[in-house]
Amino acid sequence: SPLAPRPGAQRVAIVHPAVKWGPQKSPLTTAELQIAEAVALVDTLQNWTVLDKIIIPTRNPNKKFVFGKGNFQVLTEKIKKLPHVTAVFLNVERISSLTKKELEGAWGVQVFDRYTVVLHIFRCNAQTKEAKLQVALAEIPLLRSNLKSEVSQRDQQRGGSRYIMGSGETFLETQNRVLKDKELKIRNALEKLRRKRALLRTQRRRCEFPMVSVMGYTNCGKTTLIKALTGEAGLQPRDQLFATLDITAHAGYLPSHMAVIYVDTIGFLTDLPHNLVESFSATLEEVAYSDLIVHVRDITHPETILQKATVLSVLRNLNLPSHLLDSMVEVHNKVDLIERYKPTEENALAISALHGHGLEELKQEIEKKILTATGKMILTVNINLEGPQLSWLYKEATVQEVEVMPEDGTARVKVIISSSAFGRYKNLFPNSQIFMS
Repeated sequence: SPLAPRPGAQRVAIVHPAVKWGPQKSPLTTAELQIAEAVALVDTLQNWTVLDKIIIPTRNPNKKFVFGKGNFQVLTEKIKKLPHVTAVFLNVERISSLTKKELEGAWGVQVFDRYTVVLHIFRCNAQTKEAKLQVALAEIPLLRSNLKSEVSQRDQQRGGSRYIMGSGETFLETQNRVLKDKELKIRNALEKLRRKRALLRTQRRRCEFPMVSVMGYTNCGKTTLIKALTGEAGLQPRDQLFATLDITAHAGYLPSHMAVIYVDTIGFLTDLPHNLVESFSATLEEVAYSDLIVHVRDITHPETILQKATVLSVLRNLNLPSHLLDSMVEVHNKVDLIERYKPTEENALAISALHGHGLEELKQEIEKKILTATGKMILTVNINLEGPQLSWLYKEATVQEVEVMPEDGTARVKVIISSSAFGRYKNLFPNSQIFMS
């Protein structure tokens, strides 16, 4: 990508504009915690090193030079005194191409914002065709912005005709048309993949596998939890931001032996640019079709309250069905690192995905919510083995256990059955003995 940082090692100075007062100041965090997250983002990238961390106060980080005149001068002198620095990471959501150009001119090195750094992490972590397409889609707004800046620079330098010989189009119009075609191709390719995923989802529905979406702030322990719930040895959680970019599905069993699909999703981040979330909406669409959401929180993180607010804000913006948001299970992870931890939030479950603490209670809670969401119940019925009941139950419900009593030709059958199927069963076999589990 033309937007990718130059290949090789980057030695980065992180600059955080600390808003001291006003509506842009977040009450849930501090400048020190915000710069610590910026450091974690840089540490995620191979061969990138943080040389220095600089916190500079500002009233309005949206103005052209981000800082006031005096502070900008102090900052420029500091950066110039770092002889080995190759880039500056300005810890704001987005800077305009004009501001980027001015800052690079003043400091003599590449300047990145959160959008470009997170996008570069996505680019490095994208494994599947879908993830790569989504990263390419997220790059389009940046390419457009850079193009406008480049064209205005050319016009200032050259003057004269702006038209490409004989075409009747300006250079900007031609390049915009190329970008529009590129965007259309990417969206069409993503739509094909979306339809394929919808087909797979229909097949899963036919098999009646309930779906549980596991969500949370990046690096909160989602993959570790899914590995603990499913026992899937192939899952290798990584202690880094945005290790999971693709939706991945993993089968597990609940206490009643009901099979469920756990879906691992992309993590969220404070000030994750809107375009990035939008480009991954095809991936997040899967969440809307799940039967339950499990929200995992790293309860040891100093910004855990802000992280919760970020996740809930993104979930609300996805226009999910209200019953999904209302039935969400909140999980407080990594409690092994806090002595005698007790959740203050009502209904939150304390667990350690790494050590298995609290997992049985979590499975029971998931089962209870899944049964409610899907309108299913767990029953034990007495059946006559000579009749059609057993084959009917195998066809219309999920048979869990069959305990045969050969002396009288009957069996006790434990099933998971929908309320509509249960109604049909009672009509067909009115004399059958039924025991609620």
